[in-house]
Amino acid sequence: METHFIEKKFAYDGSQLRSLFAYLDHGVLGPSIVSWVGPCSIPFSHMVDGEDLLANAVIQGDEMLHFIIEVFDRDLFSGVSLQRLFAAIAKDYVQAHGKGLLAGKELHRSGDDIYLDEKKLSISIATKSPVSVMVHFAMNVTNKGTPVETLCFEDLQLDPRRVAEDLMTHFKKEFISIVTATQKVRPVP
Repeated sequence: METHFIEKKFAYDGSQLRSLFAYLDHGVLGPSIVSWVGPCSIPFSHMVDGEDLLANAVIQGDEMLHFIIEVFDRDLFSGVSLQRLFAAIAKDYVQAHGKGLLAGKELHRSGDDIYLDEKKLSISIATKSPVSVMVHFAMNVTNKGTPVETLCFEDLQLDPRRVAEDLMTHFKKEFISIVTATQKVRPVP
């Protein structure tokens, strides 16, 4: 599992959720998690969540911390499982390191989304390409430009770059541990 923080700020519009994005655009080959900071606005033509399409959902924010995870030769169930694992890691991390509005309160995770009361911190989707599963996961850096009530890193006094580096490191360790666990057991008859 390779990790890479992309220094350049750019918008996420859903087109980045494609196989080999990390490799072809940023030189990161193999299973990977890459991250960057930038705005988000996903047009319907790039939306892959059927529920969001049916609801004509507006998914946008002026500044978010984005992650794209890509793992090869796995099914969509594995992709969604990795998505939920990442959301759980992110929730635990933010709970442990967040300040400000979080003081004395507990975050909760519903599926792949993280909330403080009704304020939504994250968005996410998992999908499958012919060669890999991919996850986009993002958290609000600011509450500006969001169509729903949100929680953000400004509220929690968190630095996006530090969060990105720490979460990628945690996820990489967990992923390697999972792969190792699959390689150390004997088959049963």
